[in-house]
Amino acid sequence: MALQTGAAQENSDAPTTKRLRWATQKVKGNRGASKRASILGRLHKGSSEKKRESAGGESVRTDLGVIPEAQEGTTDDAVDGKGPRTIYFNTPLPPEALDENGHPAVQYERNKIRTAKYTPLSFVPKDLFFQFQNIANNYFLLTIVLAFFPMFGVSNPGLNAVPLIVIVVLTAVKDAIEDTRRTILDSELNNSPVHRLVGWTNVNVSSDSISLWRRIKKATSRALVSVLRLVFRIGNKSKDNGEKGKSYADRAMDRQRPSLETHRQSVYSQRSSFNSARENIQMTPVASPFPRQNDTEFLDVSKTAKPYVAPTREPADLIDRTMAASGNARFHQDYWKSIQVGDFVRIYNDDQVPADVIILSTSDPDGACYVETKNLDGETNLKLRQSLRCGRSIKHARDCERTEFRIESEAPQPHLYQYSGAVRWNQKSSNNGAAQEMVEPISINNILLRGCNLRNTEWALGVVLFTGVDTKLMINQGITPSKRARIARELNWNVIYNFVILFAMCLVAGIVEGVTFGKRNTSIVFYEFGSIGKSGALNGFITFWAALILFQNLVPISLYISLEIIRTAQAYFIYSDVDMYYEKLDYPCTPKTWNISDDLGQIEYIFSDKTGTLTQNVMEFKKATINGIPYGEAYTEAQAGMQKRQGIDVEKEGAKARQEIAEARAKHLRETRKLHDNPYLHDDELTFIAPDYVMDLSGESGLEQQQANEQFMLAIALCHTVISEVTPGDPPRIEFKAQSPDEAALVATARDVGFTVLGSTPHGLRLNIMGHDREYTVLNTLEFNSTRKRMSAIIRMPDGKIVLFCKGADSIIYSRLKKGEQAELRRTTAEHLEMFAREGLRTLCIAQRVLDEEEYQNWNREHEVAAAAIHEREDKLEVVSDMIEQDLMLLGGTAIEDRLQEGVPDTIALLADAGIKLWVLTGDKVETAINIGFSCNLLNNDMELLLFRIEDNQLSTAEAQLDEHLQKFNLTGSEKDLKAAKQNHEPPAPTHALVIDGDSLKLVLDDTLRQKFLLLCKQCKSVLCCRVSPAQKAAVVDMVKNGLEVMTLAIGDGANDVAMIQKADVGVGIAGEEGRQAVMSSDYAIGQFRYLQRLILVHGRWSYRRLGETIANFFYKNIVWTLGIFWYQIFCNFDMTYLYEYTYLLLYNLAFTSVPVVFMGVLDQDVSDKVSLAVPQLYRRGIERKEWTQKKFWLYMLDGFYQSVITFFVAWLVFRTANATTGSGQDIGDRERFGVYVGCAAVFVNNMYILMNCYRWDWLLVLLTTISILLIWFWTGVYSSFASSTIFYKAAPEVFGQASYWAVTCLSIILCLLPRFTIKSLQKIYFPYDVDIIREQVRQGKYNYLDDVDGNDAARSEDSSTTSSANPKSSKHNPVYNDEDQRPIYPPSVAPTATSRNPRSHYGSDGTEYTRHRLSMEQPFEPPSRPSMDAPRPSFDRMRASMDRTRPSFEASYDFTSASLLTRLESSHSFSPTNTKMQDVSSALQ
Repeated sequence: MALQTGAAQENSDAPTTKRLRWATQKVKGNRGASKRASILGRLHKGSSEKKRESAGGESVRTDLGVIPEAQEGTTDDAVDGKGPRTIYFNTPLPPEALDENGHPAVQYERNKIRTAKYTPLSFVPKDLFFQFQNIANNYFLLTIVLAFFPMFGVSNPGLNAVPLIVIVVLTAVKDAIEDTRRTILDSELNNSPVHRLVGWTNVNVSSDSISLWRRIKKATSRALVSVLRLVFRIGNKSKDNGEKGKSYADRAMDRQRPSLETHRQSVYSQRSSFNSARENIQMTPVASPFPRQNDTEFLDVSKTAKPYVAPTREPADLIDRTMAASGNARFHQDYWKSIQVGDFVRIYNDDQVPADVIILSTSDPDGACYVETKNLDGETNLKLRQSLRCGRSIKHARDCERTEFRIESEAPQPHLYQYSGAVRWNQKSSNNGAAQEMVEPISINNILLRGCNLRNTEWALGVVLFTGVDTKLMINQGITPSKRARIARELNWNVIYNFVILFAMCLVAGIVEGVTFGKRNTSIVFYEFGSIGKSGALNGFITFWAALILFQNLVPISLYISLEIIRTAQAYFIYSDVDMYYEKLDYPCTPKTWNISDDLGQIEYIFSDKTGTLTQNVMEFKKATINGIPYGEAYTEAQAGMQKRQGIDVEKEGAKARQEIAEARAKHLRETRKLHDNPYLHDDELTFIAPDYVMDLSGESGLEQQQANEQFMLAIALCHTVISEVTPGDPPRIEFKAQSPDEAALVATARDVGFTVLGSTPHGLRLNIMGHDREYTVLNTLEFNSTRKRMSAIIRMPDGKIVLFCKGADSIIYSRLKKGEQAELRRTTAEHLEMFAREGLRTLCIAQRVLDEEEYQNWNREHEVAAAAIHEREDKLEVVSDMIEQDLMLLGGTAIEDRLQEGVPDTIALLADAGIKLWVLTGDKVETAINIGFSCNLLNNDMELLLFRIEDNQLSTAEAQLDEHLQKFNLTGSEKDLKAAKQNHEPPAPTHALVIDGDSLKLVLDDTLRQKFLLLCKQCKSVLCCRVSPAQKAAVVDMVKNGLEVMTLAIGDGANDVAMIQKADVGVGIAGEEGRQAVMSSDYAIGQFRYLQRLILVHGRWSYRRLGETIANFFYKNIVWTLGIFWYQIFCNFDMTYLYEYTYLLLYNLAFTSVPVVFMGVLDQDVSDKVSLAVPQLYRRGIERKEWTQKKFWLYMLDGFYQSVITFFVAWLVFRTANATTGSGQDIGDRERFGVYVGCAAVFVNNMYILMNCYRWDWLLVLLTTISILLIWFWTGVYSSFASSTIFYKAAPEVFGQASYWAVTCLSIILCLLPRFTIKSLQKIYFPYDVDIIREQVRQGKYNYLDDVDGNDAARSEDSSTTSSANPKSSKHNPVYNDEDQRPIYPPSVAPTATSRNPRSHYGSDGTEYTRHRLSMEQPFEPPSRPSMDAPRPSFDRMRASMDRTRPSFEASYDFTSASLLTRLESSHSFSPTNTKMQDVSSALQ
């Protein structure tokens, strides 16, 4: 709203608009002018969204008129564009905004973004920097450098460098592949087209030439991208496109998948606007950026523009009517990366917004436009945005030239729902040239944020406010992190321990050798011809470094090479798993970060988005209750879950219900066509299946019910803010665009039953009711917000009556019903709503009130005063709205299903059985999140919901609530409590769940309250955080990750999830309808949420167990080999003489022992994938991190120490007492032949030891182990047969021909392996792990039933879900054991816990009082179900039967949809008389 500086304009404002939805309609006369004059006023003050602050940083709050301008001597933040900014348009910069060279002093960020970690020029140094953060790599580099000095006696230093070179190159190639796709996608995004104003001067940026360094970087990037595209193009042509799963690998499947609205051109955008045509708006025929067919076509609109004739009127706008346009400016198609702060841009329908843009004007005469914000907050519903009032006359490029204004803005900040700014200009008069300073506030409702899509609007014109990393989207995304697996981080400590051991060994060698060579008058002087060091001390120093080279295998470089190979193979197996292939999108599970697969096996907390991740974001109207009669047939997942807990065979019951629903659908359509041939009803889109409703609508149950049904649907068709779109055809199709998907579902159902919203008129709505067109005048719309929880529309009916229709939350509507009336209807409706809610449906109540003319007119005057207020407008409107929404008459209620993705409830139950805690972090409303929580089994009726809402935004209030809730668990929030929480990995009892909104979350994430909030959340079975921003999501993940020191996983599908995906240890992106940002930034990309169970419970558990065992065996085998050399040094004064022949040293880790241990890490398997899903409790060892511990490391090191002693000293005892010779008298006592005695036994023992530690002995592993063992004998025989082996010549026949050799070898093997074999036998017999018991049961055939299931089906959630923590089998395949001894007995970790409290669950019970599932509900049970009514209502009767069994627990809950609570709820907002209250409010407003 344009305001004169220093003047109060509140009383001069025109009356407010009656309906925000009218923003797209042209209204004639004074009434239309009044409407358009005030629509912006309602939005400038800020909608309810302004209250949804996020916790990414403190907002810069500034009052209008006092936004600071850039001052001379600005701070660093101001210079780099990070502080508050002032942007000038067609006005020279003031001197204080210029530097000494006359250029702009403030440098703003470019709009080019980079999510990739590397650039072509920075890849090599940056990747090497990351790799050499590994301590072991620095050690290996040191040994390579030392090896090049001859004094240390390394015969081939170049060969010594090969292992490190190989591992560095392989790792670099892997990193390059991971980052390549991000680089290509960044390039495509940065080069997306947009229409930018050219031919004018943007004074806010410098136009200097690009520096030489930046030109080099740009040229390098372009060359690399071109090469990569060529490579991928060639690869794509050479591959078979018909092969499933390959197309994603070829094209990365990271491209944005536009939603249905993107593919279907809006009718609104196709027709020409009358106003646009009249005003000669140039509509450039350019397609949306995604996809573009030709990015090089640019249209010069200046050639077709007509001469501009200035109008005579002088509106209060930004255009300077006294200024002449040059005619050079035009909107030119350019790239996103070229956009700069202060540019004018024009955005077309379905285009994605390239930067944060302030809206100046739109194709709508009232300046309204609609945006889809799914990339920001995950919501696909449309939101209304408004242009600045002073900019609505700016339509053309020439208009932009003639503007002269400045924008004063706050600094870039992460709050998605908050912005403060102002536009200032001098309004000049064409008559006398006098100028008057004007100002208009700018709120978040005037801004299009980067990443949003413009919908249902032909075009929008604006100016760029923030670019690149300064945009809210990029601030919330953060920087792409470099992730390392937890085992890799912990491995550094083990390497350090080995360094300490190595240092001690080298120190001993140096001291002994120095002392020995420092002695005089010894035999050494006769056999040693001097030394390099010339002195004992220097000799000892040189020996220290020589020992470092000789004993270097104690820190095995081969381990790092092997780990890279293993992780690469694991990533390939994950990608190749057909059970995680999503055929609908041709989308396999794709690892994008290859080196963290073992982290998947240690996840304790999962943080999930809701919309598009747990749900399909598809709302379907399922049921209704009208005048006390329930309608609708449906069988929801929540209902199936409830029946499963009751011991019912849900498979059979579900099949029966689906058959009944199919029959009801056919009858519904048949009866509907008889009643009215609705041309807008499409059979395949029908969701409200209620043949009895159609029959009652025809009058079968009497006139009263018929009128009630008609009035109910009429209320739904009139009380909304949707936009209808008619697609011509035969039959025609009407679709609805709404700010809420629930609202669209409601209006669509009204359409299906004959109450069709055809569109808007200048005065209201046009409906088609049962074939007859009618027009209704909309007097006022009182919109929904999270505080009101209701929406109302005041309608003037065709007969002149004024009716208020209200819909909202059941508790809100019930509190506003007229006292003392409809008692029976209230009770019946509340009971029906209770049943609907228990089915996981989202319920609303519908009510109405008839108003008399005088009462309405009195109220409307107060409403107009409140709507015209500048300060506290929202609060005043809420008070006035509350005043009229009283004494309502109940019509009924609705039930809508937000459809979950397939298998979500079962997947969540399976993950919970595995001990994993799942939190939901969503931008949706609290009520929506709670409903979804019930639908997907996160919440149940036995839980106490802790609703955390801080109304006064005070830390003291938040702390008091935290203390109150902590007392329920006997906690105080102390450090002692936190320490105990870190050590406790058990899942919490299913007694409490916490729900918190974004405003309250901002408070509890304060440093003083964070620890208490964390401890409270740990005690809750489920946590739902609602109305949270991306930055808050990341903050919650970070709080749990670092506060409890646990492994976390974040999963989402939109750009609003990127921050938490990057913050978590493992990030998973879902390829859905919300763009590509989550997939681009994730570590793993999957097609559906249900695949998460297989990714974690199968591949994650396997990878973690394999890696833990592989690393331990690697350290073991290297210490056996290295200590053998050390023992030999005792007998040669530590002069670093090799015990083994040099080729043994080279081949030990390369060939003799490397293959079995690598295949252990790649292929070893304790139980199959089906058993892993059938017994998810096996995963808990990963949560407790028991597969790789420091205790295990030291035990394996001790075992290696023992075996090195045996392999060396058993052979030494043979050679100790006598000379060793062959039968022909040849001496075999030299070190090489003695090394054969020791080396062959060590290799045999090492490989057998690894085989003993493998769980799965298949033919391949046994074959590879056998080959590795025989290889040392083969190599010895072949190599020693050549004379080039010098003193090793003929060693094989000489040694192998000795009986002492075979005796030593056999004895060493037995003595080495006997302790390990004995301990493992005792452990498995007397102290078995969970997996040992399960493996034994598998061998007994107790899991053979899993083999009868198709592999793909077994991996799906519906067949692998559990009904309790102790019943790992799906009810569909649950075998019946005649003998109780044949029933699988699960391991100790499956015994009753906090999540499985029934003692019988240890024997396979489903956690209820029933030990077996009932075959069907057809069998009688007590108490018997009550018949619903005379008409058959199968769905109602099914739900009634379930409710009768569980009603007591439900009534004890705190859910306000409980019938027992609703019927007790009296109207707490009724006032009598109404006029008295109105007078009080009027005086308050005055």
